Amino acid sequence: SQSLEEDFEGQATHTGPKGVINDWRKFKLESEDSDSFPPSKKDILRKMSSPQSRDDKDSKERLSRKMSVQEYELIHQDKEDENCLRKYRRQCMQDMHQKLSFGPRYGFVYELESGEQFLETIEKEQKITTIVVHIYEDGIKGCDALNSSLTCLAAEYPMVKFCKIKASNTGAGDRFSSDVLPTLLVYKGGELISNFISVAEQFAEEFFTGDVESFLNEYGLLPEKEIHVIEQTTMEEDME
Repeated sequence: SQSLEEDFEGQATHTGPKGVINDWRKFKLESEDSDSFPPSKKDILRKMSSPQSRDDKDSKERLSRKMSVQEYELIHQDKEDENCLRKYRRQCMQDMHQKLSFGPRYGFVYELESGEQFLETIEKEQKITTIVVHIYEDGIKGCDALNSSLTCLAAEYPMVKFCKIKASNTGAGDRFSSDVLPTLLVYKGGELISNFISVAEQFAEEFFTGDVESFLNEYGLLPEKEIHVIEQTTMEEDME
């Protein structure tokens, strides 16, 4: 939406490759230990990262000239410089993820106690939210394993609202007999978009979170896990 774009642009201090470099230099200056950073180099970095006036002739010359040897060495300081750059990249990715991850967040499986609560959840939740409801009953094969899998998925996909309700509490127990359990119902915008009865038959005798995740992804019912991109990048950087 335009409001989101305006908000995103309002947070950006620079644009384009030169802007990214300037942001990096400023971040490095702010994150360095003042006692371990020589005043001469700190002054150079401050000049390199400070915004300049468009009418300042000297400023234009500084922006257009080639980087000096001293400046180059300052920006490429072996291991310490690499660690600072990694920290900067991680912060940028986290900021971007926070910008893109708008909307309500949940993170666990909600237990619905009645048919009225079930209907209220479907009707009053925001239209952008995907709601996955597991209809189960104690002692039915596959129900416990599916509940465990959904608990894990709820933590991995906090933007999806996962719920569960016993068939006997729905007020329509005759429609949800043991023959059709476990059942998964998926709603969005108040509308039923997917209906999987006896869903455990889609899996092997023993199934786990990854099996349920792959099944839901086949139907495009789960969003991308943006936060995992940050975690994976962090792990890769730490291994280098």
